[in-house]
Amino acid sequence: MSRPASPAGVLRWTLATLLSHWWRSPIQLAALVVGLSVATALWSGVQALNAEARASYDRAAEAFGSRLPRLEPVGASRFDQSAYVALRRAGWPVTPVLEGTVSPDHAAPDPAPLRLIGIDPLTMPAGAGLVLDAPDAAEDDGENGDGFAEFILPPHRTYAAAETMRALGLGEGAVPRLADGPALPPLSLRPRLSPGLLVVDVGAAQTVLQAPDALSYLLIAPGGTAGLAAPKDVTDIPLRRSQPEGAGDLDRLTESFHMNLTAFGLLAFLVGLFIVNAAIGLAFEQRRTMFRTLRATGVSAGMLAGALGLEMVVLALGAGLLGLVGGYGVAAALLPDVAASLRGLYGADVPGSLGLRPGWWAAGLAMSVAGAMLAAGQSLWRAYTMPLLAAAGPQAWAEAQRRWLRRQGLVALGVALVALALPLTGLSGLMAGFGQLAGLLLAAALLLPVLLAGLLGAAERLAAPGLGRWFWADSRQQLPGLSLALMALLLALGVNIGVGTMVGSFRATFTHWLDDRLAAEVYFRAADTAEARRMTDWLEARDEVAAVLPNWRAEARLEGWPVDVYGFTDDPLYRTRWPLLAELPQVWDRIAAGEAALVSEQLAYRLDLAPGERIALPGAEGRLEAVVGGIYADYGNPKGQMRVDLALLLQHWPDVEQRAFGVRLDGAPAAPLVADMRETFGLGEDRLRDNETLKALSLRIFERTFVVTGALNTLTLGVAGIALLTSLVTLSGLRLPSLAPVWALGVTRRSLGLMELGKMLALALFTGLIAIPLGLGIAWMLVAVINVEAFGWRLPLTLFPLDWARLLALAVLTAGLAAALPLWRLARMAPARLVAVFASAR
Repeated sequence: MSRPASPAGVLRWTLATLLSHWWRSPIQLAALVVGLSVATALWSGVQALNAEARASYDRAAEAFGSRLPRLEPVGASRFDQSAYVALRRAGWPVTPVLEGTVSPDHAAPDPAPLRLIGIDPLTMPAGAGLVLDAPDAAEDDGENGDGFAEFILPPHRTYAAAETMRALGLGEGAVPRLADGPALPPLSLRPRLSPGLLVVDVGAAQTVLQAPDALSYLLIAPGGTAGLAAPKDVTDIPLRRSQPEGAGDLDRLTESFHMNLTAFGLLAFLVGLFIVNAAIGLAFEQRRTMFRTLRATGVSAGMLAGALGLEMVVLALGAGLLGLVGGYGVAAALLPDVAASLRGLYGADVPGSLGLRPGWWAAGLAMSVAGAMLAAGQSLWRAYTMPLLAAAGPQAWAEAQRRWLRRQGLVALGVALVALALPLTGLSGLMAGFGQLAGLLLAAALLLPVLLAGLLGAAERLAAPGLGRWFWADSRQQLPGLSLALMALLLALGVNIGVGTMVGSFRATFTHWLDDRLAAEVYFRAADTAEARRMTDWLEARDEVAAVLPNWRAEARLEGWPVDVYGFTDDPLYRTRWPLLAELPQVWDRIAAGEAALVSEQLAYRLDLAPGERIALPGAEGRLEAVVGGIYADYGNPKGQMRVDLALLLQHWPDVEQRAFGVRLDGAPAAPLVADMRETFGLGEDRLRDNETLKALSLRIFERTFVVTGALNTLTLGVAGIALLTSLVTLSGLRLPSLAPVWALGVTRRSLGLMELGKMLALALFTGLIAIPLGLGIAWMLVAVINVEAFGWRLPLTLFPLDWARLLALAVLTAGLAAALPLWRLARMAPARLVAVFASAR
């Protein structure tokens, strides 16, 4: 008498039996693997982008004392290094830094300007120059000065990241040539350095920047300066002490950008799970007899459910690995656009190459397994709870599906009510907004089969008896098998319409806003106050110049939030062109009198300000107090802004840098003036731009910002198309019992194929029509809730019906392409196979 098999043995052969189904059904296996790998690829790709960006923020925060206080010159961008010598002799623990911008030789592949920093590694505080570490992380150059010999002694070295060296088209040891000025020292790789940055010895920087004996600021080493003489008692050069911004400021400013990326990645992941759910559900239905046999041989319901779950884990790990490889490719393709967006919006430098981090691999595999179990959860539960004999019944699974579909309308209504009630629970902020958006998407997806069933039923009642009525009735019968794929298509179309409407509204508003804000014809920035005086005197002597408008800025913090305070003079340009969202009567007169201030929409939203209320801002000389005279739009700015009369600004910030100006012309073209200013004062593109150049640059940044959004939209729509294809392919065999009787009545296979195509196109068209109101709801949520919580400003909503028509056509085309393979198989099907349907036991 043989001994009963051990539980491990039972589990092993049960799992082998279950897996054998996939080898006999390669199309279903491909649908499952493709769905899960695509979902994992899009999710992990977005996470890789976010992780790379955040790692860059941390790396930048560690470099060159960005977390240390500093001494800066008053009213100038540079000062004489004699002040540094005097302070060091007086015991101050300071280290010199010289900054500037250099333009590579135009023969380089990417001649974009680069930031040059000159430092003294011997006095740099420990931990403040971590990017100076040697390429081999085991080396620690910072332990003694001997390690920096090549850096500080001629011919010196230029430290640069690999991305920067690739942009220059140069390798280790090469000498970078500049468009004007001396050549840089030979290049030396420093992997932890931020891209777009060159680091040299401060003496070498003075030579390259043609700024002998000049410094930009002094970093103050930790340890305190108590008991030391004040800088004003040590040197005649006026210096002011400034505190560093919080280390997480850049991360906080970009939080909304990364959260939006995460939301898109999660949406794409969920759309991919529709494919997985459909493949798993069909496989479970086809294995009803297998389940009955396994149960009859002694496999318990718990063992069967456990084996099915283990099967999903095995398949999910394999698909997850493929998804991670694809996710790396997606992230690598999108990283340049993400880097450009972050650089343009927030000034954040992100490398152009992608790092592989163990946590990313582990999180991607975990997400793949969790997604597979989520997609299989309902089927696992039904297999575990369904009685043994019911599992063998030919209609058991279909009846369970129909019962669930009848309840979907109520479930969708419940989800919608919960989403609407979220603000009533006290939840607020960006996460609450995304919660409401997720509720809207889920409710719409659940409601779709109910709405489609109603539309198809109405069409059936209106159709003529015969084939016309059968056409609509059979379409409704296909609905349960196609509902998940159509839900994916609905979400993809809805998100495309919603995001497209938001981006289009933003583009139209932003373009009009630029026309009003950039009303002066020329904008320039002087190197220091003395040069600013020479330039303004020169401009005021020109006949075509109507006014030189100062635009001086001071920095402040209000409730921990960075605020830029701008001072400007009263001019007709502002009164007629400056865009105000809300204002007091005679607002411009009150601003000119120093009684009122303009605040940006972001600042007003954050502090809950309205015109007529008072605002108090800490200044360098006392608190600036004024009435809020008006609120203006300031799209794309992560900081708050406040604009006051120039005299009021100088009263509270007397040492403000007086270097930025706008030039209003008296109807003359800007090009001749710009050319004369470049020739007279040697100004480059970074310090002198005309109105049209600034607009073009701003619009280029705008378009680059939404490239990633458009790419994710396209990928999501592609996933929905794959969902339709896999559903139609896997269901094509099950359609034979419905098609064979119609063929037997005399309808040709070609006519059957055309009617099948018509059914898919009709379902896609109905789904697209339902997606339009869903997309408008998404657009409203993005504009009125998400955007306000993320950025503090709201856009006017503009409708684009032509875009909806294009998306409807794309939806129909997607459905047609998805149906092509099953229809081709139907057209080539042998009549004998259709006849065999009548002889089968089905």
